[in-house]
Parts: sequence; C-alpha cells; structure tokens
Amino acid sequence: MCDHHNHAHDHDHEHDHDHEHDHHHDHSHDHHHPRLHAVPQRGAGLKIAITGKGGVGKTTFASLLCRAFTADGARVLAVDADPDANLAAALGIPADRAESLQPVARMKELAEERTGASGGYGSFFKLNPKVSDLPEQFCLEHDGVRFLWMGTLEQGGSGCACPESTLVKRLMGHLLLERDEVVIMDMEAGLEHLGRRTAESVDALVVVVEPGQRSLQTARQIERLAGDLGIEEVFVVGSKVRDDEDRRLIEGEIPSRQLLGTISFCEEVRRADRENCAPDRLSAQALSEVRKIKERLLSLRGK
Repeated sequence: MCDHHNHAHDHDHEHDHDHEHDHHHDHSHDHHHPRLHAVPQRGAGLKIAITGKGGVGKTTFASLLCRAFTADGARVLAVDADPDANLAAALGIPADRAESLQPVARMKELAEERTGASGGYGSFFKLNPKVSDLPEQFCLEHDGVRFLWMGTLEQGGSGCACPESTLVKRLMGHLLLERDEVVIMDMEAGLEHLGRRTAESVDALVVVVEPGQRSLQTARQIERLAGDLGIEEVFVVGSKVRDDEDRRLIEGEIPSRQLLGTISFCEEVRRADRENCAPDRLSAQALSEVRKIKERLLSLRGK
C-alpha cells in the first residue's frame, strides 16, 4: 500500500485554460491568500528534491539516499521526474517489473478523466483533480522503497495548460503537501514540475555537482531558479570526487553550510551502472558516504 493519507478534496472548480495552473488549493479555505496556508497544513514527512546537470551522478545519489533512509526505518517514496528515467534501475527494480510501469505524465486518458476535460485543447477542466489514490494505484514497491514514475511532459516550459500538466502538478502538490513519509524526487535541472506553492513545501533541494566548472555553473543557475520559486534550503553534494584537488574545487565554490558532503568516484558504482543493478549492492563505501550526507542534512534541517 502506497497511499496513507487521502486528504485531497476533489473541488469542482472549473477555470479557463489560460489561467495559471499552480494554484493547488487542496486544503485552503481562503482562496485569496493561498500562501498563508501552504506550509502549516502540509504533511509531517521530509520532502527532498534532487537535481543537477545530466551525468553528474544525481540518480545514483537519489537511489542511495532512499536506501539510507529505508535502512533507518523510514517509509520512503521515490519519485522519478526526470526525462532520462533511470531511478527504477538504480533502485534495483528488475527490468521486467519496471517495463510494466508507465509515467503518470503520459496518461492522457487518466488526465482527461480526472480533470473532466473534453473537446481537446482549449476546453474547460478542473484545476484541482483528485489524485490522492494515484500513488497507491501506480507505484511499485521493491526492497522497502515505493517507486512512482512521474515522467515529464512533452510540451516544454511551465506554461503548458493541458490536462496532463494539471494532473502532474496536482500530484506533485499531493506528494509534497499531504503525505507524511520521506519523499525523494529525482528531478531535471529546470524544476519544471514545481509550481510556487508546491516548491515552497520542499524541505531541501539538493543539487548534485561533479568537480568541474560547467557543473558548478549549473548549480548556481538552479539555486537562482529555486530562489525565484521560494525554495529556501538549497544544498549541494559533490559527486565523482577522485582526490583532494577535486574536493578543494567544490569546497572553494560552495559555502560550507550548503555543502552536505562528497561521494568518491568509485569503480563499483560504475560497475553497478554497467550491470544495471543498484549501486548500494556493490559499493558499501558509496552507501556509507551517503548515510553521512543524510545525517548532515537532517542535522541542518533540525529533524
């Protein structure tokens, strides 16, 4: 069972498609001041979004962080919201089981059913469709971690006002605002899935970087974007660190409070990727390093 709190209310508010679609008034009774209610009425769990430039080891870190929390008895929901979807494999989910999944963002019929959309683009539909039952329906559990493939939308940019976009953003809001477990999201660098109210409910945005200026530049861009969205806590994890020179480069660019730690370059992690298996199965060192990163994150968050 993956859904523990069916708090969502299926309001029948139908708005024109040209309106903004990140107004998720799940619980709020004051529709003129949604931000007053965004944080206090959220779930009690920890919500972590992980992002970074492609190829830096972001998905490896996300999978190891899931394992670190699970090992300590936490209930973990892992969400793959990256167009290059590899989190299922990194969690060790067998390929034959993963093949049965489809991303929520591509479920056009479901999106139309839940939003009440009809008549194609430009039609009226609900901005707040019911989504509380979707994690239970579409997630897959493996070795104690629940996995949900969110997927990404084909239309670029955050201005898409289609039923699929509405469903995805509403589901993101449910995961971040209403659930009381540890939710770990593997996201693309653009943070397209996060509307402002949803973003404000992210406890920590963790940017994974490798020792290189292009990766660090991407981290700075993500931090600016996160600030625009109202995300207060942006942390950094160094990945693929080979030596002290790599470590000094990252430490010289990232303020000490933001830097959660580093993960060493490791042949076992590379082998796990080649063999399509979970990195925690082959690299005790990487898992140990991520456990330390988790503890530092919790200490900084006061959890």
